[in-house]
Amino acid sequence: MKLILIEDVPNLGYKDDVVEVKSGYGRNYLIPQQKAVIATPSALKVLAENQRQRAHKLAQIKAEAEAAAAALAGVALTIAAKTAASGTIYGAVNAASVAEALEKLGHNVDRKLINLKDVIKEVGNYTATIKFHRDVTVEIPVEVVAEVTAEA
Repeated sequence: MKLILIEDVPNLGYKDDVVEVKSGYGRNYLIPQQKAVIATPSALKVLAENQRQRAHKLAQIKAEAEAAAAALAGVALTIAAKTAASGTIYGAVNAASVAEALEKLGHNVDRKLINLKDVIKEVGNYTATIKFHRDVTVEIPVEVVAEVTAEA
């Protein structure tokens, strides 16, 4: 079944991509959730016209994404977390924690754009990937350290 994606679908494609999926996935999930429409000849013509008109706007969006990525080049984060004696973190460091640390440095990044391979539960060095655009990603090193507390 050929479908035109209305929005980005993880592990499938981006908005306005024409994808081939199994009919059950298309009929039972993508179409009812309004994530895709059936790729009829008329829908494909409308898509082509919309893409032609949007080309300039997309170039501007990509330029803004590249500027944001350039601003984050060379940034390294150090996040302090309360830890047990074994180095295990109480709680976890997640995308929201990384976004908060970036905001303290003056970079306003939506947490939904930040991807960590796993939730960080131990002290160590990790990598956070920030995806500003389908073609623009930035990897930021994240060091998680034990929080130093003053004992009385």
